[in-house]
Amino acid sequence: MGKIWIVGAGPGAADLITVRGSRLLGAAGAILYAGSLVSAAALQWASPGCEIADSKGMELDEITSWLMERAARHETVVRLQTGDPSLYGALAEMAAPLDRAGIPVGIVPGVSSAMAAAAAAGETLTLPEVTQTVILTRVAGRTPMPERESLERLASHGCSLCVFLSIAQIEAVCAALRAAGWGEAAPILVVEKATWPGEERILRGTLADIAVRCRAAGIDRQAMILASPALGARAWSTRAASRLYAADFTHGFRTT
Repeated sequence: MGKIWIVGAGPGAADLITVRGSRLLGAAGAILYAGSLVSAAALQWASPGCEIADSKGMELDEITSWLMERAARHETVVRLQTGDPSLYGALAEMAAPLDRAGIPVGIVPGVSSAMAAAAAAGETLTLPEVTQTVILTRVAGRTPMPERESLERLASHGCSLCVFLSIAQIEAVCAALRAAGWGEAAPILVVEKATWPGEERILRGTLADIAVRCRAAGIDRQAMILASPALGARAWSTRAASRLYAADFTHGFRTT
């Protein structure tokens, strides 16, 4: 019996997969990739003769059955997922039947679209004396949210928010931010298909107009919403400096 690896392909650009992930693709005898979200360009790392299938039309039982059958024939089998497998990737329900079958499972992290979106726009999600906390969340859709994790409650902290899988409900996102006390001038960033060659779009606005801007641009899927008091900090005339690099800040590798 071979080993099944659940690998994060990263946000879109093929070369943002990890070195470990690309090496596993090269060693795999079979690869099942999430074609609705993972760029086919990531498959360039696969070896000639590798069995490759797209799971976009499969249900969970079909996915796990496919992986089990290939693990009986190949030493290395890869399930290639978008972003990072630990975020909105159905990791537990996919791995549980493999565990019950006694098939070894490995997980390779990937670059999240949240980090890719911030990088694409040249933004930081943490800033001294402004925000030191980042919340990764979503709004309820066909998948419900625990009541204690409503966006309004989370947004009340006033920290950086990375809102996944919610661009189709951008009006609801804005309503939650308003209810949490965010002002109309609060900067909001939307990045569609972050790092996808030729497809990435970056849209900046405020709480007052971001929903209208998204609708006008036709952005309604595969987009990350970033709301943060740190957005735009590079252009500020003054900002608190990090203590880490201050001349009087000593640590194990630098003394005054």
